[in-house]
Amino acid sequence: MTQAARFDRGHTDDLMTFLAASPSPYHAVATAAERLEKAGFRQVAETDAWDGTRGGKYVLRGGAIVAWYVPEGAAPHTPFRIVGAHTDSPNLRVKPLPDSGAHGWRQVAVEIYGGPLLNSWLDRDLGLAGRLTLRDGSTRLVNVDRPLLRVPQLAIHLDRSVTADGLKLDKQRHMQPVWGLGHDVRDGDLIAFLEDTAGIPAGEVTGWDLMTHSVEPPAYLGRDLDLVAGPRMDNLLSVHAGTAALTAVASGASQPASIPVLAAFDHEENGSQSDTGADGPLLGNVLERSVFARGGSYEDRARAFAGTVCLSSDTGHAVHPNYAERHDPTHHPLVNGGPILKVNVNNRYATDGSGRAEFTAACEAADVPFQSFVSNNSMPCGTTIGPITAARHGIRTVDIGVAILSMHSARELCGADDPFLLANALTAFLER
Repeated sequence: MTQAARFDRGHTDDLMTFLAASPSPYHAVATAAERLEKAGFRQVAETDAWDGTRGGKYVLRGGAIVAWYVPEGAAPHTPFRIVGAHTDSPNLRVKPLPDSGAHGWRQVAVEIYGGPLLNSWLDRDLGLAGRLTLRDGSTRLVNVDRPLLRVPQLAIHLDRSVTADGLKLDKQRHMQPVWGLGHDVRDGDLIAFLEDTAGIPAGEVTGWDLMTHSVEPPAYLGRDLDLVAGPRMDNLLSVHAGTAALTAVASGASQPASIPVLAAFDHEENGSQSDTGADGPLLGNVLERSVFARGGSYEDRARAFAGTVCLSSDTGHAVHPNYAERHDPTHHPLVNGGPILKVNVNNRYATDGSGRAEFTAACEAADVPFQSFVSNNSMPCGTTIGPITAARHGIRTVDIGVAILSMHSARELCGADDPFLLANALTAFLER
């Protein structure tokens, strides 16, 4: 029996369903909210007065969601235990004037979002998804989940240098997808097409937040089906695991000692500085209002925050078999080796020794193995929402995740068992 066969693949099957249903941050939070609703959570509006009654609640704002569960008898100063993640992924996003074209081709003008591996978007069948805003201010989700767009690569016969010098792409000139034929570019064609697709009257859409996605579904891969290939694992893998963990704790037989929270933010891939990003006020506002709704004072708020811990869960780098020299020689995280604890002494990650102890305790309680990750000293280190959360809210934060390959590709690769192991560790953390 292979190691992979020892694990129940139901969680990973469900992850693939979640990924396919979530081609944009707006779809991701709607999918998470639907699962929370089935577990008894109820949406609360930020414009309404809140109460401190027992049970699960959540706030939706754009591509972000914050959900929490108030156990029976929770005091105003009861601390929080937070799973943090982000809903956005690098991709190609539609510009304000999307209709373009040349030389008999009709194209869609796109802008590069985040830091995608551009070559991974070439010659791939792409759909289009996101949010449409109507004249009355309401929004509608749209998802064209079929081959609609394609960024065609230049044939090697017209660029022999690619063999010797490698592929070089200009973000402005080379990444504009085609979606049809025609010499006349007509303003409004793309939005009119999406209005018709979504069943919206013509001319009602006045704003949009639209992005491309690969229409190839997630799939098991490998001789033993011990790998998963799919889109947007960075970081919907963590959003899915956090949602599963929160619903499991809320429906458990025993009441948690702290208030478990899921905070999934937008815009991590471009700095988190927005009203729905981790560097915005959303999380702090929700936590404070929860304290005050239970009759708490500012002193109670301070006590609650002082006892709060956040696990910032994001994907990390598994050792790459073809580029092992790019990794730290003594830290080689393996897929299906369990979640990783991310450490960087220059605070690109928020983990310290006490955070390591916190995560160790959760993994031991869940009987989940874990690994450590640090960057090669000669390579720059990425970052997450972890340091932002710690600095903005004064909350002890630990950076963790799942080791993957092909990060920021249109299609990433993880171990088939690691999502299940991560969810178990997060559940144990929220229960503590």
